[in-house]
Amino acid sequence: MKKDFNTASFKEKLEASGQFPMLYMFKFIVPNGKEQEVAALFPKNEIAIKASSGGKYVSTTIKPLMDSADQIIAIYERASKIEGLLSL
Repeated sequence: MKKDFNTASFKEKLEASGQFPMLYMFKFIVPNGKEQEVAALFPKNEIAIKASSGGKYVSTTIKPLMDSADQIIAIYERASKIEGLLSL
């Protein structure tokens, strides 16, 4: 069963972590072949991609400049629609 995500608490933590705009690191693990769906969330950013040892999954790391906590949350919400995605 998937635990409900507390958006308000996460927003508070983001806002307490520093001043915006800030570089924020997103890390996602997706099934091999889904990395382009993650890349589509960050059209202007470089994405580091690393395949798992078995080749079944791909780790993606992106460090975009984010303007607000709401902008970060919006990306997580869009990312959550990618089938098989895990957020780290």
